[in-house]
Amino acid sequence: MSAPEILWTPSPERVERATITDYIEWLRENEDLRFSDYNGLWQWSVDDLDRFWSSIAEYFDVRFEVESDRVLGDRSMPGAQWFPGSRLSYPEHIFRGKDADALALQHASELRGLERWTWGELRGQVVAIAAGLQALGVERGDRVVAYMPNIPETVAAFLACASLGAVWSSAAPEFGARSVIDRFAQIEPKVMLAIDGYRYGGKDFDRSTNVREIAEAIPSLERVVNFGYLDGTGWEPGFLGDTTDLEFAAVPFDHPLWVLYSSGTTGPPKPIVHGHGGILFEQLKKGHLHLDAHAGDRVFWFSTTGWMMWNFLVGVLLTDASIVLYDGSPAGDVLWRLARDAEMTTFGTGAAYIAGCMKAGVSPGPQPSLQAVGSTGSPLSPEGFRWVYDQLGSDTWLFSTSGGTDMCTAFVGGVPTLPVYLGELQARCLGASVEAWDPDGRPLVDEVGELVITKPMPSMPIYFWGDEDGERYHDSYFSMFPGIWRHGDWIKVTARGTAVIYGRSDSTINRGGVRMGTSEIYRAVMSLPEVVDALVVDVPKAGTDGWMPLFVVLRPGAALDDELVESIRARVREDCSPRHIPDEIRQIAEVPRTLSGKVLEVPVKRILTGTPVEQAASRESLANPAALDYFVELAGDSGA
Repeated sequence: MSAPEILWTPSPERVERATITDYIEWLRENEDLRFSDYNGLWQWSVDDLDRFWSSIAEYFDVRFEVESDRVLGDRSMPGAQWFPGSRLSYPEHIFRGKDADALALQHASELRGLERWTWGELRGQVVAIAAGLQALGVERGDRVVAYMPNIPETVAAFLACASLGAVWSSAAPEFGARSVIDRFAQIEPKVMLAIDGYRYGGKDFDRSTNVREIAEAIPSLERVVNFGYLDGTGWEPGFLGDTTDLEFAAVPFDHPLWVLYSSGTTGPPKPIVHGHGGILFEQLKKGHLHLDAHAGDRVFWFSTTGWMMWNFLVGVLLTDASIVLYDGSPAGDVLWRLARDAEMTTFGTGAAYIAGCMKAGVSPGPQPSLQAVGSTGSPLSPEGFRWVYDQLGSDTWLFSTSGGTDMCTAFVGGVPTLPVYLGELQARCLGASVEAWDPDGRPLVDEVGELVITKPMPSMPIYFWGDEDGERYHDSYFSMFPGIWRHGDWIKVTARGTAVIYGRSDSTINRGGVRMGTSEIYRAVMSLPEVVDALVVDVPKAGTDGWMPLFVVLRPGAALDDELVESIRARVREDCSPRHIPDEIRQIAEVPRTLSGKVLEVPVKRILTGTPVEQAASRESLANPAALDYFVELAGDSGA
């Protein structure tokens, strides 16, 4: 197959400066390993996991309080054991070697102008919050949850929590109370940090009622600590401690660091637990070797605290770069103005934002500091690639990435020493044994298949909270191919080692980087008495977050009038998130279901993307096969 157009090739100076170049030289000198190209390095990294991850520990001088005599104890998936018996601290590596006067982060929001924190200021905040949490009785293993925006105080609170060996979990304030309860209640937190409200799009949103509702619904909560964000008062009086020492609890490699949430089609959101060591190793590799963050770099990624990209951005502090935070609406050119004002070197965003800039005619304008643009959340269209280079010039490194909340990383994405091809992700990441498989488990090249990971990675979940027998964890990733991680994306891996992502192969809906399970949307919609059944799908649409239609079955006598449409939209907005409001709401006679009662979301999605119905679903397995006819007709009307 002919290769697409090359949009960017790294200069010799950029290749020489890249940390991955130094790492390859280090491997030659210390391990007697020689690689002629990146593909050879990648192949070694997945063929010899023990030697690769051991080299990461040595190259980045990981500090173990207690070392292990092995890299991998148990290699099975699920259940791989990394560095068994070792002890370390994630936040200790964040602060190690940092100059108190050096820039740690910049932040801006609709309530605050652009400001900066030095490493000394960040450390001071972490010390004070850690002391405050200890005074509230927070100990190792306790859960601390945050209903907080993307501001530096949230970063400090997380690092304080981790320094004590407590377990962190956060949700963006835009999440409705029900969605937050569904997440936080599962992990039985002791303390919740919560704001009074936030500003978005020039409008203030009070969250005091939500905070009370959340607190009343979670019996384990012993204390809610308020943070005055709207009124500017900050932490409530008496919370911050006055100690000057910052100590780091050395914990087992797989001690829980945080809990993230990823939703599926059934049940409550999955509480995914990641460990100190697994995240430390993955973020050291990603930030240095793939993001190529250096001293003097200023890295930004537009995110909320409810998306794993916030955790990813915090992890950039493991490098010598500083980070940039923003809380508020990205409408217009606000983020591009922030890029200039903060002198960003890396601008991270989602494909939908780039598509929105294209549609609205927003121009980044001159960006003298900007060297790289990152895109994630959904596939970036070839038109999006072209727009970035038309607007920002041929010297810009554009890296599109794909990964997920499940591992809190990207496992396909950027490599600073490789060219950028139109519409393609540059490569599979080191240590990530990513392949495309057909339904029978055969690897594919230059063909679209299921994205699988055939060997363990350190940042795979250590478990789901409350999943004592591991059944839910197993069913989420390993039920299709035993012992192989099936991620739920469609991918094509080319013979050149590049990749193209084609969206979700399951029915999780990702809107602007916020993933929501269809079950949560159904719960919200069907709480309305007029709605008796529902089906929602996310249909890929180039350059956008996709087309998300909601199909509803109404009780006899009810009508899908403007009032009911607005009620449905409002309920999704309040109970789920504003990002998951359907693009369109249609009434149908019945929802197609299997004989066992399962909603046919993926087959309907495939029909609406042009797959012939006989390939999308077996009518013999359906309880109501005629229910598919509506969607076949709709696909024909839309020209799919």
